[in-house]
Amino acid sequence: MSVQHQSAMNENNVFSEDTADLDKDAFDIALLQAAMNLASLEGWHHFSMVEAAKEAGLPIDAVRSRYPLKSLLLLRLGKMADESALRDEGQGSSLREHLFDLIMRRFDLFQEYREGIRSVLHTLPRDPALTAFLAGATLDSMRWIADAAGIDCSGLGGICRINGLAAIWGTALRAWEKDESQDLGITMAALEKSLEKAERYGVLKPSSRRKMQDAISHTGTPNHNLELES
Repeated sequence: MSVQHQSAMNENNVFSEDTADLDKDAFDIALLQAAMNLASLEGWHHFSMVEAAKEAGLPIDAVRSRYPLKSLLLLRLGKMADESALRDEGQGSSLREHLFDLIMRRFDLFQEYREGIRSVLHTLPRDPALTAFLAGATLDSMRWIADAAGIDCSGLGGICRINGLAAIWGTALRAWEKDESQDLGITMAALEKSLEKAERYGVLKPSSRRKMQDAISHTGTPNHNLELES
């Protein structure tokens, strides 16, 4: 291959290796968009990372280095959803309202890759390994969401509450998968119903930090006795 030809190929490739090094977020987003588009058209298991790299106009060797497993793309998607949810703490609302807001922000990000994600969801019943992988990632995400909202995540009770929140997410996700409305009204209704039930059963137990914040917001003065409450 001539030097001139190689130079022309590099100019046509929007994401050279140097660019990928400088802007990994843009690299990840381009690859994720290509992969989700292929998933929506062909199914999650019916395209390769090489095909996704070509679709995105990315160097195949750079994709291989950054994403040795295709499932890591889904892990990156989950982290992007978490980042979207956690970008603004949104203080000033009740714990349940705050939790509702955080979870819906994750769905806002999911909407950008809707058809690809639905393809992944359709694959899960036939892929127990991927299901287990994503279940672990979901628990990790829910721990971040719970902690940001002010749920008590400590001890055995905290583990149970995080698992309860993961179940709430799963219920809302199933509603979202079928929700064709522009405002995601069906998803929001399912999420609100699940959160109301969780609140009644004590799943949304606030942490000491959350109690302190609520006390300050209501009275302007911290109540240090709240720190001693279990």
